[in-house]
Amino acid sequence: MISRKFNGMANVIGTKIQKLRKSKNWSRSDLSNKLMMLGIDINYDSIYKIEKSKRIVKDFELSALAKVLDTTESDLLQDFKKSL
Repeated sequence: MISRKFNGMANVIGTKIQKLRKSKNWSRSDLSNKLMMLGIDINYDSIYKIEKSKRIVKDFELSALAKVLDTTESDLLQDFKKSL
């Protein structure tokens, strides 16, 4: 069976997303609202699941998260890339 997880995680950027969100003093709802303004529908619960690495992040969501958090996709993946 093919695993869709890496080390038990559905994504590798959750911790970084949470750190960046908190550094901006944004709630999960704030982040969700900013994404909605870009046409990306990720609700509060999904933000929680992403931050806890329990939900897969789609490629377009990765790009939108990077844009809203004023970073790059590469920066969001940096810790993962170092671990390879």
